[in-house]
Amino acid sequence: MKKRIDVVAGEQSFNNLSRFNELEEMNKTVRVYKDTIITSVKRVDVQARLISLLELLKRHSCKQLGVSYMCKNTIAGKLEISYKTVQRLMKKLEQLGMIYQVPMKRKTDMLQTSNAVLIVPIEDMTDKTTSKESKKCPAIKTTTNSLKQNINNKRNDVPVSQNKVVKSFSKANFIAHWVPERFADLTSCYYNESQTIQELWKVVKQCNRVVNYATSERAFTPQQELNIGIRAFKEFVMKVKDNKKMQNKFGYFNGIVNNLMDKLYFDQNFLECF
Repeated sequence: MKKRIDVVAGEQSFNNLSRFNELEEMNKTVRVYKDTIITSVKRVDVQARLISLLELLKRHSCKQLGVSYMCKNTIAGKLEISYKTVQRLMKKLEQLGMIYQVPMKRKTDMLQTSNAVLIVPIEDMTDKTTSKESKKCPAIKTTTNSLKQNINNKRNDVPVSQNKVVKSFSKANFIAHWVPERFADLTSCYYNESQTIQELWKVVKQCNRVVNYATSERAFTPQQELNIGIRAFKEFVMKVKDNKKMQNKFGYFNGIVNNLMDKLYFDQNFLECF
């Protein structure tokens, strides 16, 4: 038996469903969820698709923070996967407690329309986990205030030294600003280290040679360069999946990028597209 749909799609409804106060809060939540997917999902291809879906939902959840309302066919088209695959990925993210779908109906005819997809804040996910664990271990009881107090006491007891600050900075893993966002999003599905992602983009930049030293003009425009980099990395991933032997991944990737650039430099259709 179908459940009754009570929520009418509209800006006010989407605003009411939002659980985030700031954009950075939502971005931080998604970063944590991406790490969780990598550690909890065994299959690399499923990891990549789940992360791509989560990133897509995040990008379309900025107007009403944490709430997106794209139909599944649109999502399937953007991710270049089937409708059924989108359904399975959505179900998996729901099982992991990262998203929640709210059935919606249109205001015009009151018939069902696309679900609103909510990104669940970390606090809500943590509360559910804590409540499950508390049933198993009723003797253990900790509150948020006591945890904060303990942390503050520890901070006050330990003097902050320059060495500790430097040590904490060394753990930072930000991707450099000069790496295009689309390339960073794709490669971060497979590599966690920012240094690796940056080296891969350097390979693309180095392969795009200067053809006119007087004007510093290169063989490809930045947009063409990005497109080639993404295509080359996808080909690189397929080679890795096929267990292709490679002594140096950067050297192998360099060969793929060079071959693509040699091929596309004389491809008029490609050059006219960008």
